[in-house]
Amino acid sequence: MSNDAPRILIVDDDPEITSALARGLELHGYETLSENRASEAFERFRQGAFSAAIVDVMIGTDSGIDLVRSVRQSGNATPILMLSALSEVEDRTRGIEAGADDYIVKPFSFDELVARLKVQERRTRPPARPLTRLDTATWTVSTATRKVALTEREFALLYQLARSPGEVFSRAELFDRLWAGEGASSENVVDVYVGYLRRKLDPAGDFGFEIKTLRNRGFTLDGVAPETS
Repeated sequence: MSNDAPRILIVDDDPEITSALARGLELHGYETLSENRASEAFERFRQGAFSAAIVDVMIGTDSGIDLVRSVRQSGNATPILMLSALSEVEDRTRGIEAGADDYIVKPFSFDELVARLKVQERRTRPPARPLTRLDTATWTVSTATRKVALTEREFALLYQLARSPGEVFSRAELFDRLWAGEGASSENVVDVYVGYLRRKLDPAGDFGFEIKTLRNRGFTLDGVAPETS
């Protein structure tokens, strides 16, 4: 099993169900770990990083609903699917109120279980950052879906900030580096060009970064710095 395989915690006291779930999930590319007692399962939640968990409503004499409630009270946000032969609305409601993310009733289609797991994985997966490039030959900023042409001075300002993401550049520093030698007389020109860039690169989420103003300090590029070509 690949080290990158999603890890699923199975909590059920029935060895046949646990074994069947583990075999089926591993065939779908998951890594599994099983526990048959609530106390041991709680420790697994505390110690391990799981993509999701499947928890039976009844774990022997233990309550799966109480386990889920304790996991949530501990601050753990692992997606949890509750599993039970009980189909009454109040049982599903109790599970959801305890903190479960979904509820599946036995008997169930294994394909449905996998589909529900994938929904929870997508919900908790961090959004992908767009790959952004600065082209020094054409003064453009581009991603897979957008391409923005900049003026020479706009590009020079963005390039300066992108070379040191997170570093704060004062207004005076940017003015001295980019405008003083061109005969500009006021540092306000920096604010004007920052405004130009923000309008052209709106919304900033499309590019994975934004130019932030830090009061009384200056400007910084916040996010993933674009690559330069």
